[in-house]
Amino acid sequence: MQPNPFLGVFLHWLGGLASGSFYVPYKGVKKWSWENYWLVGGIFSWIICPWLAAYVMTDDLFGVLRQQSFETLWWTYFFGVLWGLGGLTYGLTMRYLGLSLGTGVALGYCAAFGTLLPPIFKAFMPNLPVGASIVEIAESNSGRVTLAGVVVCLLGIAIAAVAGYTKEQQMPEEQKKKVIKEFSFRKGILVATFCGIMSACFAFGLQAGKDINHATELAGTAKLWTGLPTLPVLLLGGFTTNFIWCLLLNFKNRSGYQYFASTLRPEHAQTSGAGGGEHGSQGAPESIELNSLMLVIARCVGFVLIVLSVLCLLYIFAEPRYKDHIFYCFVALVFAGPLIMAARSRKQEAGLGIPVLRNYLFCALAGTTWYLQFFFYTMGATQMGKYDFASWTLHMSSIIIFATMWGWIFHEWKGSSKKAHRLIGGGVATLVLATIVIGLGAWLKSRAGGQ
Repeated sequence: MQPNPFLGVFLHWLGGLASGSFYVPYKGVKKWSWENYWLVGGIFSWIICPWLAAYVMTDDLFGVLRQQSFETLWWTYFFGVLWGLGGLTYGLTMRYLGLSLGTGVALGYCAAFGTLLPPIFKAFMPNLPVGASIVEIAESNSGRVTLAGVVVCLLGIAIAAVAGYTKEQQMPEEQKKKVIKEFSFRKGILVATFCGIMSACFAFGLQAGKDINHATELAGTAKLWTGLPTLPVLLLGGFTTNFIWCLLLNFKNRSGYQYFASTLRPEHAQTSGAGGGEHGSQGAPESIELNSLMLVIARCVGFVLIVLSVLCLLYIFAEPRYKDHIFYCFVALVFAGPLIMAARSRKQEAGLGIPVLRNYLFCALAGTTWYLQFFFYTMGATQMGKYDFASWTLHMSSIIIFATMWGWIFHEWKGSSKKAHRLIGGGVATLVLATIVIGLGAWLKSRAGGQ
């Protein structure tokens, strides 16, 4: 199958939508410390979903992994561990720079390093499993247009960061102290630089796992799904880092009992998040209030998803050749549970009672949604061809676009000045323009017949 860069861009945007939206379900989690809901969601993100999707949607997963050299598996896993460190230091970035500025700076570094370093290294190390070197890309008109799109994307991220900084500078003093009590531009930039470099290691891990993708294709898997078997190895590295950190926080904060307890201890009654991770110690997310009509619709949709999933599973049992559809059924069931649970109660339970089942269901939804970003990312990367190097830029820019969209929906920019609104609007528009420019580069490449 020939690469289809336009399809690749669309799939990357779906991945960005998942990444920009995955934290929303955590708003349904009540009376758990940050480390608890982050680890439970992470088990779905880094263990259950990647192994399930790779097993049911590719051929001979374990046989393919057994064929790989120790170096391939080790570097893929090791880059996952480094990426996990980047996710943890993201919390410190939020602590010193604030949410908006910290997000823009960290993702800006991540986009720059993750996009440009692999093809640059390819120029000096020809055996590196990267599609093309920076020199080879720059030799063609389509390549230069695509590189220009990457530059425009980085400009858009910078504008978004300035918008975030402007917004936080204009906050009331009381609110500013609450959100960025330890604001330090110097410390924040240093930490954000480390965070960006480490987080970009995910892109390096994907490149290190190219041999796994190739072996998967030789085993008979369709090209679109060949990126999936790399994710279990890579995400296992990220799980290692986050698992150790969350357990340390469980011991430090004595919050481990919350996984199974039905009642919160009095000393944790005012604790709404205790750790610093990919989203920092921002506290427990605020609850989502839904009107009665939306609650009824949510419950109906949840039950419909369950019925369709059960019917689909029965059909798969009768026709095993459709086993790849099991993952779709799993995702539908994961989405159905929180929809039904959200309809049962509009308000946070009173007292110290912990809604254990509800928390697990919402964490499962958040974790599965997080995984879907790389489910679509690997699909999109298979369609980018020579310009696979731009995949990381497209992913980062789409995350910022959809995360900003959720910020508008939840009124995070309410009360900001017109200047801040113009900046964030301009930043998002620039990111959309960058996607169009990269798509133009892909079109020129296809028009030139693979120049």
